[in-house]
Amino acid sequence: MKKTTLLLALLCSVVSLAQSISGQATYMSKTTVDMDSWGDGRMSEDMKKQIAERMKSFLEKTFILTFNESQSIYKEEEKLEAGSGSRGWGMMMNSYSAGAQYKDISKNQILEEREFFGKQFLINDTITNLKWEITKDSRMIGQYMAIKAIGMKQVDPNDFSMARRRNRNNDENKEEAKDSTDTASAEDDPMSEIEVPKEVAVTAWFTPQIPVGTGPGEYGGLPGLILELNVDRTTILCSKIVMNPKEAEKIEAPKKGDEVSREEYNLIVKEKTEEMRENWRRGGGRRGGGRRGG
Repeated sequence: MKKTTLLLALLCSVVSLAQSISGQATYMSKTTVDMDSWGDGRMSEDMKKQIAERMKSFLEKTFILTFNESQSIYKEEEKLEAGSGSRGWGMMMNSYSAGAQYKDISKNQILEEREFFGKQFLINDTITNLKWEITKDSRMIGQYMAIKAIGMKQVDPNDFSMARRRNRNNDENKEEAKDSTDTASAEDDPMSEIEVPKEVAVTAWFTPQIPVGTGPGEYGGLPGLILELNVDRTTILCSKIVMNPKEAEKIEAPKKGDEVSREEYNLIVKEKTEEMRENWRRGGGRRGGGRRGG
């Protein structure tokens, strides 16, 4: 009872502090991949280790969130590339991942930079906050008291950043796979081996000690800065916060790329993905050949 009263008092007492707040938060993002599910038992432990190491730069990243009481911008920290690595894998991963994300809470607007297979887009959309359920759970993250909130996120079917290997041991998924691929084998169409979940659980830990309704990426809508997020296989954890910094990146709306709505962008991704699948089938899959124009 005392703990609940303390949390409520903390929530109420910091509301007035939201005026003239600014800060910069550093987040470490890590996504796990179940290598065993992709190898069908044929991949050696050494091979799994090599692939995991190549994927590390795409699955472990550092981001900077610069924020004030109504605006924020979330960007990946700039770093020198350590070699080319797997260019094909990198291009694929980056094409389905967001670039800089700018939010203006006062206008309920989010602007998101995307580079999709070499072309720049600027998605102009409204902020869609989850229907959060704030729990009674709390813990310290660094020097801040954080409160747990949970919600469910609807996933766009073309968001391959959340793709996973289809569970073919499940009879229901077997039928779904058969219908969706028109009996195409994995060799003819490797994308028949993966699926995107319809929704994923999201767990957030926010601190009312920093009373801004934002957080990493698209997430926000809670009465305090989000310090930790768990979304599907990805964990995003705040490692450093500097409040009211003397020097910080200016928060400006991005302007790079062709401006499109979220619906228009999703349609572009869907059409390109279907084109890739069709070219793969016509080109004989792994057997090579067949780079077709278009």
